[in-house]
Amino acid sequence: MIVKPLKKPFSAELSQIASDKSISHRCAIFSLLCNKASRIKNYLSAEDTLNTLNIIIALGAKVEVHENGALRELKLGDSLKLKGLYINELIITPPEQIKEPACVLECGNSGTAMRLFLGLLSACKGHFILSGDEFLNTRPMKRVSAPLTQVGAKIDGRDDGERAPISIRGDKLKYFKFKSQISSAQVKTALILAGLLSEGCEFSESELSRDHTEKMLLGMQAPIKIKENSEIAVSPLKTALKPLEIEVPNDPSSAFFYAVAAAIIPDAKIVLKNMLLNKTRIEAYKVLEKMGAKIKFVQTSTKYESIGDIEVAYAPLKAVKVSENISWLIDEAPALAIAFACADGTSELTNAKELRVKESDRIAVSVAGLRACGIEASELEDGFMVTGGRPKQSIIDSHGDHRIAMSFAILGLLCGMEIKKSEFIATSFPNFSEILRDLGASVED
Repeated sequence: MIVKPLKKPFSAELSQIASDKSISHRCAIFSLLCNKASRIKNYLSAEDTLNTLNIIIALGAKVEVHENGALRELKLGDSLKLKGLYINELIITPPEQIKEPACVLECGNSGTAMRLFLGLLSACKGHFILSGDEFLNTRPMKRVSAPLTQVGAKIDGRDDGERAPISIRGDKLKYFKFKSQISSAQVKTALILAGLLSEGCEFSESELSRDHTEKMLLGMQAPIKIKENSEIAVSPLKTALKPLEIEVPNDPSSAFFYAVAAAIIPDAKIVLKNMLLNKTRIEAYKVLEKMGAKIKFVQTSTKYESIGDIEVAYAPLKAVKVSENISWLIDEAPALAIAFACADGTSELTNAKELRVKESDRIAVSVAGLRACGIEASELEDGFMVTGGRPKQSIIDSHGDHRIAMSFAILGLLCGMEIKKSEFIATSFPNFSEILRDLGASVED
C-alpha cells in the first residue's frame, strides 16, 4: 500500500465503517447455543469473521444470507465469497448438537476465533482441530488451554499445547474456579463457554476486560451472575439460550484510525456513526481527549449495548502517560502510537505487555516503524515511549499485522507512506482504503 499526503483537511460523516469484529464473532459462536434461529444484521464481512461462519457451518449450523430479496444457504467454503460485501442479515439455525467435523477448522488470522472455539469445543463431545495462518499459528494458546487441561480437557498442540494447530478431544468438564493473571476478554469468554457446557465455573481476573460476552449472554438469558471484583459465576446450561435479534454496531477499534486522522490533521473533523459506546471499548478515545483532541459522544440506543455517534475534531495534541485500563485499549495501541508521534512532548504507554503476543510484537514493530519515520521512540518491557516530532515518509514492514498497517497508513496522510504486507488489512477491515479515498487520500493498494 502507498499512501500520499492529503492535499487539504477533511470534514466527513462516516457510517460504513467496519462492523464490530468482537461482537460479530460472538454472534456466530453464541448462536450455536440457542434452540431457534438467530437473526443478525450488519455482520462484519471480513476474513476473520467469515472464517468463523465457515467453522459454525462445519459444526452443523445452517447459515442463510439475504441476497436480492431471497435467502441463500451458505455451504461449507462459501462464506469467504462475501468478503467486503454488506451483509444485510444472517439467519443462523443451530444444530441439535454440535457435530464432529470432517475437516480442520480454519481460523485464518483470528486469535479471537481460535481461543473462543478452544473453550467451547473443549466441552463438546468429539474431536476437533483448530488451525490458522502462518501468523496465528505462532501465537500463544496455553493461556486458554492450560486452565482447561487442569480441569479435564484433552488438548494438545505444538510446544505442549502453546501453538496451533490445536487438537481437542472434547467432553464435559468438571466444575472449576479460575483467576486469570491477565485481563483478556478472549480468555474470559473461552472459560465461560466451557463452564456453561459443563458443570459450571467461577471466573475472575485482575481487572475488568472488555465485557461484551457477559452483556450478550445475559441478554440471551444465560445462567451467569456478575459479582464484585470482576468475578463471574457460571451455572451449567440446562436450557438453550434465547436466540439473538441484533444489529451489529460499528467497531470503535476500527473507527479509531479515522479518529486519530482527524486529531492529527489541522482543521480536520469527523463524525463516526452508529458506534459501540461500551466503556470498555472507548478508552482510547478518552486518551485522545486527554491529549487535547475535541471529542463528543452522542448516545442513540441502549439495546444489548450502548450505541451512538462519536465526533472528533483537530486540536494540537500534548503528551500523555497511559498506564490504566490497558485491556480496554489494547487493540488501539498502535494507532495511539501515531497520535503520540504527533503530540508535543514525550508520551508513555505501560502495563501493556500483552502487545508482545498479538498478530505481531506490536511494541517492537510500532517503535521500529516510528523510528523509520524519524520519530524518537523506544521500547519498554511492557510498552513504549514516543517523543512527538515531524514524521517523514518511509517504508514500513507491517509484519502481517493489520493494525500496524492501518496505523501507519493514517500517519501517511500527513507525510506519505509505503506499507508492506498491507493485504492483511482485509482480515478485519475490507473497506479501509475505500474510506481513506472518500476522505480525499490517494491510496494505491
